[in-house]
Amino acid sequence: MVQLHGKFKAFVNSRWLVFVCAMWIQSFAGIGYLFGSISPVIKSTMGYSQREVAILGVAKDWGDAVGFVAGSLSEILPTWGILVIGAVLNFVGYGMLWLIVSQRLPALPLWVLCICIFVGTNGETFFNTAALISCVQNFPKSRGPIVGILKGYAGLSGAILTQIYAMINSPNESSMLFMIAVGPSMVAIALMFIVRPVGGHKQVRPSDNSSFLFTYSICLVLAAYMLGVLLLEDLVNISQPLITLFAVILIILILLPIVIPVILVFFSDPTHSMQESLLVESQGEEAGKSEEDKTEVIFSEVESEVEDDKSLEVNSLSVSERQKRIAQLQAKLLHAAADGAVRVKRRKGPRRGENFTLMQALVKADFWLIVFSLFLAAGSGLTIIDNLGQITQSLGYNDSSIYVSMISIWNFLGRVGGGYFSEIIIRDYAYPRPVAMAVVQVIMAFGLFYYAMGFPGQIYVTTVLVGLGYGAHWAILPAAASELFGLKSFGALYNFLTMANPAGSLIFSEVIASGIYDHYAKEQATLRHQISGSMLIKPLRDEDSLTCVGTICYSITCGILSGLCIVACVLSLIVVYRTRRVYTQLYGSST
Repeated sequence: MVQLHGKFKAFVNSRWLVFVCAMWIQSFAGIGYLFGSISPVIKSTMGYSQREVAILGVAKDWGDAVGFVAGSLSEILPTWGILVIGAVLNFVGYGMLWLIVSQRLPALPLWVLCICIFVGTNGETFFNTAALISCVQNFPKSRGPIVGILKGYAGLSGAILTQIYAMINSPNESSMLFMIAVGPSMVAIALMFIVRPVGGHKQVRPSDNSSFLFTYSICLVLAAYMLGVLLLEDLVNISQPLITLFAVILIILILLPIVIPVILVFFSDPTHSMQESLLVESQGEEAGKSEEDKTEVIFSEVESEVEDDKSLEVNSLSVSERQKRIAQLQAKLLHAAADGAVRVKRRKGPRRGENFTLMQALVKADFWLIVFSLFLAAGSGLTIIDNLGQITQSLGYNDSSIYVSMISIWNFLGRVGGGYFSEIIIRDYAYPRPVAMAVVQVIMAFGLFYYAMGFPGQIYVTTVLVGLGYGAHWAILPAAASELFGLKSFGALYNFLTMANPAGSLIFSEVIASGIYDHYAKEQATLRHQISGSMLIKPLRDEDSLTCVGTICYSITCGILSGLCIVACVLSLIVVYRTRRVYTQLYGSST
């Protein structure tokens, strides 16, 4: 009985249990990806125009991006408090929206619905913050895979919730809003005391490789299964019992990773669980370290300071002379510090690789280089995603849902694969993680350029490459930010970075893509008036529908976005050059 109690305690404190539960929360947290499914019922019920629906979409995008409140509160509140706030915001925002759309409340102005959808979607930022902070702190040596998998599940959550709703088969279309209001909130409340930094056992263990391999396998199976189900539902009329079976299999695949902590705790070496418990208990002892431990910290700081302050004169020496010179400097500084004769002079504020606050990061060039790189590349990717319906229609495809679903699947695979790819770069070669960001930006640039040139199969190539590249950003960037600016204010830093995404889309989509589309739509409408009517040009009226047909509608836009991705790649390479020493110190010499 005592042994069973010990194993259960080790299971509750397992960082893999935390990770799996965070995956479950993220599986229901991507509420914003369902806007395309709920906007038709809002439009028809409320009698809105397409412009008014677009305004709701903007409110949704900013609710999904403005996460600095969640990031700031994560530094003073426990993780369960962050999850509770997110659950309340999700329930209140989408709950009010459901009451209005289902006509249980009288019709209210558009700005009220904008506030509701902003508040409801903003709850997603609290779910993301709690899940990412907890797991990155529990797996500091595996940040790439952790962030990639969690963000991947968030990107796939729209398809997951859609399948679950299809299983319910409610005749009332507004009931999806009720499911969105209740479902994610219930999952977050149920798991709020499990998802947390467990502390202590954060080292890399031999079992981690097989555990991550199993998780990646599930991700690939899940992506392939979802793509197959979406294709089948689009091409064949499937009965309701079969849809229910598909949803049940989907739920089983989502729950399957729980076998990892179960096997590690209950079926592995008995000493493993004991080591985990001892390491957790030792966390409290770390706060009362002896003076000898503090001296060791001082020594490491002195060594780091000497390394950072090496002069050009020292660097010009031979290898043996340089090492001798540095050793002499270290000996002199440590001897003086031990005798109390001098105080080691520290730079103002932290160095890269240490813990930054958001305000400290905002004055660093590296941070803004990352922000502008994300602004250009991820903003370009989101522009394609937001306009994919119009892009497919301009190419003559009647049903755009299959391509929307496809880019969601590739987005998921990009997030999972981006984390794995960036981890290989730093583990095997000790290159800075932003190298991976530069690579995926080149991939995005090629996909956009392929569309701009009008090559065969352009919609398929662009969908795959843009989906992969856009998704990979959200695995690579948070991990890189945590390595360069620390974990203490990771929530605030991450949520500030996410605001670059809708800001880029707002400019590129509303100004560039829409402007070019409307220009060619007006030209084509004028030409149609000339051909169908007399030779006189009839003036276009405001109520005339402007629809652009052909590759030209978005080819210039894709060409511009391709160039912006190349500029983003250059910015990423500048970050690589500036941060290579930090990554060398963290992961060893580059080969």
